Amino acid sequence: MKIYKLHKTQKLPITKEKAWEFLSDPSNLSIITPDYMGFDIIDGADRKMYQGQVIQYIVTPVAGIKTKWVTEITHVKENEFFVDEQRFGPYKLWHHKHFIKEISDGIEMEDIIHYKLPFGILGRMVHPFLVKNKLEEIFSYRKEKLEELFGKY
Repeated sequence: MKIYKLHKTQKLPITKEKAWEFLSDPSNLSIITPDYMGFDIIDGADRKMYQGQVIQYIVTPVAGIKTKWVTEITHVKENEFFVDEQRFGPYKLWHHKHFIKEISDGIEMEDIIHYKLPFGILGRMVHPFLVKNKLEEIFSYRKEKLEELFGKY
């Protein structure tokens, strides 16, 4: 059983409060997700993030195949961190921690994602060129979009 890890950090020239205001609004996820992903929130994003919140999306990650993804916000500490976990979707495991910490002249965001693919050895075979590359691309887009919205550090 292979569990993969993706770790990303980004610095932005904004306050913790401003970062939290943006990141704790689930509807903003569509802003920082590439258009080709066909990201559409279908339920659960009608209020600011809270522990126990279940959010349902439709995503199109590969070859135009629409997939339902259901996540639960399992932990929230205002202005500091939150955790989302997949309850149903394309991964066998998805555990995503989001941290925000104050630094000189801004904040540093840190994302730590642990994930496991379905399909056993086939999932492991496609990981390097399909899944890992796609996640890198998505987080690269997210980084650029956040810099466009809030400026470069």
